[in-house]
Amino acid sequence: MSPRLLLAGLWLLLAPTAWGLANCPNGCECDDDTLMVNCGEGSLDVLPIALNPSIQRLVIKNNKLKTIDSSMQFYSQLQFLDLSHNDMVSIPERSFAYHARLQQLHLDHNKIGQVSNRTFAGLSTISVLNLRGNLIAELEYRTFAPMLKLEELNLGQNRISHIDPHALDELASLRVLYLDDNTLTQVPAQLTFRALPSLAELYLGTNSFASIPAGAFEDLSGLTRLDLRGAGLQNVSAAALRGLEGLRYLDLADNRLRAVPTAALQHLGRLEQLSLGQNDFELIAADAFAGLRELRRLQITGAPRLRRVESGAFASNTNLEQLDLSANKQLSELQAHAAVGYPHLTSVLLRENQLQTLSEHLFPWAQLQTLELADNPFVCDCQLLWLRHLLLSRNSSAAVLCAQPANLRDLPLTQLPESLLGCAHGASNQQALIGVLVVGCAALVTTLALVVYTCRRRMRDLLKGHSALGRKEREYQKTFSDDEYMTRPAAVAGGGAGAGGGGVHPASGYPCAGGYGSQYLGGRPIPVTEL
Repeated sequence: MSPRLLLAGLWLLLAPTAWGLANCPNGCECDDDTLMVNCGEGSLDVLPIALNPSIQRLVIKNNKLKTIDSSMQFYSQLQFLDLSHNDMVSIPERSFAYHARLQQLHLDHNKIGQVSNRTFAGLSTISVLNLRGNLIAELEYRTFAPMLKLEELNLGQNRISHIDPHALDELASLRVLYLDDNTLTQVPAQLTFRALPSLAELYLGTNSFASIPAGAFEDLSGLTRLDLRGAGLQNVSAAALRGLEGLRYLDLADNRLRAVPTAALQHLGRLEQLSLGQNDFELIAADAFAGLRELRRLQITGAPRLRRVESGAFASNTNLEQLDLSANKQLSELQAHAAVGYPHLTSVLLRENQLQTLSEHLFPWAQLQTLELADNPFVCDCQLLWLRHLLLSRNSSAAVLCAQPANLRDLPLTQLPESLLGCAHGASNQQALIGVLVVGCAALVTTLALVVYTCRRRMRDLLKGHSALGRKEREYQKTFSDDEYMTRPAAVAGGGAGAGGGGVHPASGYPCAGGYGSQYLGGRPIPVTEL
C-alpha cells in the first residue's frame, strides 16, 4: 500500500468526525453543509486526501496537478468534479471506477495526450465530459462506451486528426458534440454519426475540410445547430446538407466560399439563423437565400471582397428580423428593393462599409428599432435628404457623418440645413413625384394627339354633315319665319278648294293647305331634299 493510502486510512480511523474547516487546505473553501470544496488559483500539485469523503462538488482549478492519483477513490459521492487548467498529462486507467454518481467531469485545458474506454470505466451516470484544450490526437474504438447517459462531449481545441468510425458507439443519448479546432482533414465518417441518433448540436469549425461529402449528415435528422465556422470550406455542394431539414442554426463564416451556396441552403426550410461572414464572395445575388422561409437572423460581416448586394437578394426571406452587413470593407452598393416589405425586420446593421449613399426604397426604414450606419463615407447631397428627415423624426442616435463634399466633411447629417444638401425642389421623393407628373402629362397629350390624327377623316365628315344641316335649317327658318306665319292674310270664308283658293279649316281655324301652298311656294310641293 502506498504511503498516501496508508495515511488516508489512518485518518479515516482516527478522526471520523473531525473533517470541518480544520482539514481544508490552504487556498480552498470547504463547506460541510453544502458538501462543496472550491480551491482557487494556487500551487496544489496533488489531490488533497483529508477532505470530507462525503463531498459532492470538488473544484480545483488553476493549480499544478500532474495526475489523478488513487486518493480519488475516497470521494465516491462526487457529483461534480472540475480539475481544469492544471498540468495533467495523463489519467490512469480506472481512475473513476468508484464514481457511479459523478454527473459532470471537467478536465479541460490540461496536457492530456491520450484517452481510452478504460480511462472512463465506472462513469455510467455522467452527462457532461469536457476534455477541451488538451493534446489528444486520436479517438480509439469505443472510447466513450461506458458513458451510456452522456449528453455533452467537448473535444474541441485538441490535435485530433483521426476518429475511428466506431469511436462514438453507445452514445445514444449524446446531444452536443464539440470537435472544433482540431486537425481533421475530412468530415468524420457517416458511420460515426449513425451512432448518435439524439445529436442536436455539432461543432466542426476550425478544421481543414475543403469540402463536405454528399449526405455526410443525413443520419443526423434531429440536428438543430451545425457549426462549420473556419472549416476551410471552398464549396458546399447541393447535396452536402441533405437530411438536415430540421436545422435551425448554421454557421458557415470564415471559410473560402466564392458564392453563397444557394442550392445547398434551399432545402433548410426551418433555418432561423445563418452566418456567412468572412468569405470570398463579391456579390449577393438576387434570391440568394431562396427557400429559407423561416430565416430570422442573417449575418454577413467581414467579407473582404463583397462589393454589391443585388435587388431582391432577400426576396424569399419575409420573416427576416435582423440583418447584419457590417464591416465589409468594400461594400459600396446596396441596390434598391433588396429587402422592402418585411413586416418583422427590426434591426439593420450597416456600419463600417464603403456606402456613399442609401436608397429610400432599400429597407422599411420607418419600422426599424435598431439602425447602425456609422463609419461609412457618405456623400451628403439631396439623395440623403430623406435619411436626414428619418433620423430627425426618430430622434435617432445613428451616427451619420459626411465624408463629401469637402465643406461638409465630418459634419453630422442631421445638423445640416436642406439648403446645404443642394435640394432645389425639396425632398428627393418630391422631385420624383414632379417627374412622374410631367411624364404623365406628356403621355396624355401624346395619346390625345394620336387619337385626333387617327380619327381626323371621320371628324371632318361629321363636321361637314353638321354644316349642311345647319344651312338647311337656316333656309327653312327663313322661309317659314314666325312673323310671316302669324301675319299671313286669312282666306275668304267659304271659298273653294281649287288651285288658287286657300280657305280655313273649319275645326281649327288654321289656313287650309291649298291657300298655304299657293301664297308662299307658288303652288308647287316642297321637295324632301330641301327639308
